[in-house]
Amino acid sequence: MLAAALASLPASKIQLAAFGLLQENAPHFNLWTMWGDMGWPARAVAIVLFVMSAWSIGVMIDRWLTFKAARKHSRQFAPVVGGALREGKLDEAIRVAERASKSHLAKVVSSGLQEYQLHEASAATAEEKIEASRRALERTEAIVHAELERGLGGLATIGSTAPFVGLLGTVIGIIDAFAKIQEHGATGITAVSGGISEALVTTALGLFVAIPAVMMFNYFTAKIKVFDVEMVNSSSELVDYFLKRNIGSRR
Repeated sequence: MLAAALASLPASKIQLAAFGLLQENAPHFNLWTMWGDMGWPARAVAIVLFVMSAWSIGVMIDRWLTFKAARKHSRQFAPVVGGALREGKLDEAIRVAERASKSHLAKVVSSGLQEYQLHEASAATAEEKIEASRRALERTEAIVHAELERGLGGLATIGSTAPFVGLLGTVIGIIDAFAKIQEHGATGITAVSGGISEALVTTALGLFVAIPAVMMFNYFTAKIKVFDVEMVNSSSELVDYFLKRNIGSRR
């Protein structure tokens, strides 16, 4: 009877009826439904990815604020300390450097000035004073470089490992989908929707965590290279200033 009734209907109506039946039976996906369909292994992977994302965002904000403050203070510091040095006021230059505590240039210049001033009243020769200042500048450059890189190692690790953590969730989701097929003895979308949602969600989360981490790591690394060049140039200029100062004092 059903076959005869279907045969009497136009093909277009049969297609519309079939489409409507599929729409009614199709599962409706949203984030909460996907989370509910996920097993605890996949949820554990998602939680790990959320923690990695939160940590990387914290590092990004911290480094951005640090670099912004270093740039701002250095722009204010450079002309003031340059004027003090041109007038031969080492004490004033050191005070200016100490006030600009967030400037990467001020930290380097301050160490060189303090080391030179420490040896200025000693019996050391001019070459020994300048060499001591140069070593102090190099030590401070290394310390400041390490401070600027704080947290970037973890950011690079997250950027490189988050896709693989997401891939682990993908594998878990596929395994769960096959387990559901075996359990229900069917291959329909309803049987495998939970496993497929696990695979898709964890894959997307892994990429969502990794892409910003890699981009910001490259951005901060480029910024640090610029800061390194500025510190090296400032150290070189300060050593040149000491040489000129010693030559002038001999005349």
